Amino acid sequence: MNKTALITGATSGIGRATAFLFADNGIDLIICGRRNERLDKMQLALSEKVKVHSLCFDIRDKNAVRDKINTLSGTFNKIDILINNAGNAHGLDSIENGNIEDWDAMIDINVKGLLYISKAIIPKMITNGSGHIINIGSTAGKEVYPNGNVYCASKHAVDALNQGMRIDLNKYGIRVGAVNPGLVETEFSDVRFKGDTEKAENVYKGFQPLKPKDIADIIHFTVTRPYHVNIADMVVMPTAQASSTIVKKEL
Repeated sequence: MNKTALITGATSGIGRATAFLFADNGIDLIICGRRNERLDKMQLALSEKVKVHSLCFDIRDKNAVRDKINTLSGTFNKIDILINNAGNAHGLDSIENGNIEDWDAMIDINVKGLLYISKAIIPKMITNGSGHIINIGSTAGKEVYPNGNVYCASKHAVDALNQGMRIDLNKYGIRVGAVNPGLVETEFSDVRFKGDTEKAENVYKGFQPLKPKDIADIIHFTVTRPYHVNIADMVVMPTAQASSTIVKKEL
């Protein structure tokens, strides 16, 4: 029987690339996101390879998360792999100029959303006596950079939650690990700069950034290790990147 993976933030970037790679390797899917049209298109394409179920909800809404997960039945109710991928960055302001709505969005999605979905899925894994949770963090969860303040804080929280989950769920035989990417060319910068395309594109100019498929490859490698192997924490950067603020660019 195929394993089943639930992926949050599945309609773009790393989540989307991971869904398609999992499908190529026979992993059934529950794809989650806020954009129903994208979910429908993905489900149609992925269904040619594996069983697919889509759930449209905003991960910030704890009631919606609970209600949607409770609709799962049959083989989709046994979730082997949870990819906590949904996340965002809003703004790049110094702390004194920060926008409170931006702060709320980052904390609600990156931290509380991860907790809501994990809370809904973990009992199913405990019942099964197995499971694998991959939390998608960031190099911003390993260091702090200028104007990163609240985003970095939210990703430091993901780092702490990853460690806490691994400790608390050890007794149930559930594997927990994190993948922490550096600069990946996705819609991330479009969101951070609120649709300012020029600023977003400049982030990735002058060097070769990671692509979503690069991270998807690593996620797939991680979840396909023998069950006695748990990759607990991994930091991945493009060769041109040495830290959040040091990137070798050819301008």
